[in-house]
Amino acid sequence: MVRSSRRLVRVPIAVLAAATVASGLAACGGSDDSGGGSGGGSDAGAANEASDVGVTEDTVTVGAHFPLTGVAAPGYSEIPTGTQAYFDYVNAAGGVNGRTIEYEYLDDAYNPTNTSQVTNQLVLDDEIFAMLGGLGTPTHSAVIDFLNDEGVPDLFVSSGSLLWDDAEEHPTTFGWQPDYEIEGKIIGQYIKENFPDAKVGLFLQDDDFGENGEKGIREYVDDQVVSAQRYTPGNTDVGPQIAALKAAGADFVAGFNVPSYTALSQLTALQLGYDPQWFYSNVGSDPALVGSLLNNFSKGKVTDAALLDGALTTEYLPSVDQPDNPWTQLFQKVWDASGQEGQLTNYRIYGMAEAYTFVQALQAAGQNPTREGIVDAVEQAGADFEGPALAPFRYSADKHAGVGGMLVSQITGTSSEEKTPVLTTDNGDAEITEYDGEPSTPPSSGIPDVEPVE
Repeated sequence: MVRSSRRLVRVPIAVLAAATVASGLAACGGSDDSGGGSGGGSDAGAANEASDVGVTEDTVTVGAHFPLTGVAAPGYSEIPTGTQAYFDYVNAAGGVNGRTIEYEYLDDAYNPTNTSQVTNQLVLDDEIFAMLGGLGTPTHSAVIDFLNDEGVPDLFVSSGSLLWDDAEEHPTTFGWQPDYEIEGKIIGQYIKENFPDAKVGLFLQDDDFGENGEKGIREYVDDQVVSAQRYTPGNTDVGPQIAALKAAGADFVAGFNVPSYTALSQLTALQLGYDPQWFYSNVGSDPALVGSLLNNFSKGKVTDAALLDGALTTEYLPSVDQPDNPWTQLFQKVWDASGQEGQLTNYRIYGMAEAYTFVQALQAAGQNPTREGIVDAVEQAGADFEGPALAPFRYSADKHAGVGGMLVSQITGTSSEEKTPVLTTDNGDAEITEYDGEPSTPPSSGIPDVEPVE
């Protein structure tokens, strides 16, 4: 069994950071009487109980699976370090209703067999309260039935597959990021409006990731698609696929692929003298990571992400290249306080953003949360959860989909230039509209304060 070391020992946080958080919490109504800085409206003096599996009087334990090793590890292995940093930040302020959040994430190496093994351990041996942010379409697909059969809240899967939005078949599972179909729709509309004469090629991961993205794109540019090429994760030879796109005359290629395959597609296209307009989905477009992968895969012949200059992509979270964004500033403070090695990255921002949403869900579940109660809380209150995402969540009793929109941008060096406003839509034939809501800002404490649902 492939697994990570345990993450049950907290990373120390500077006393000054903890004092800053506590001060901010006092300003927004937190009190020691409620047993924690982020009590979420709990009754003063109420007693904590060991209310369900994974919940004691003073802790709540959640778990996750991530590719800490293997082909998908670059970038994705940083996500749980961001989640850990934010939980440490909350714990330093007293936790949620006086409970610290214990976070255990294990390595599945992006292999579904390993995912089943580590998920069994987390659920049956470690008795987690909830799965949080398990990463990957092929990997999490292998455990979704097991988690639902066991009644484990399967919260905020780190993938945009439509599989996570099926309240009837999988009532405990919730998506978090924009799903790949709505991303595909936004990409397809952008191509139709700005490249109406383009011959479109598709470079797709051969699973629901690629399938859902293709479905969305084809709703707008089906008549422009001249070739759709698929790769199998783990097979690093994408020469046949890129050559087929070139042979088909595709002068615009949209990719639904992970970062390593962005780098591989760029290097292969360079070798073939193929230079279409590229549009990579959000998943595969982080310039810093792709630049590192390009350097690695080319053995130093390509030393930066210059090949990505001009590529189009989508965004739904603030990024490290926006230091004036208040959410980026908060997450930079959280990361600096965590004491972990390395720099703040977009993947760590993703992990912190998911953790921020989980804290709201835990607050909404009340003083003594249960597995059933936190699922109900997300269904009832989740659409009103705020955070760094550019568009609202779509949670309800009937819909377990995550963020409902994003914008299109163009990569320039390690930064990007916005090409559209934030656009929102839903699955199927729902129209794409410009989002007219105001962007949220973090509370002064950096920790949300959500009232329990009735």
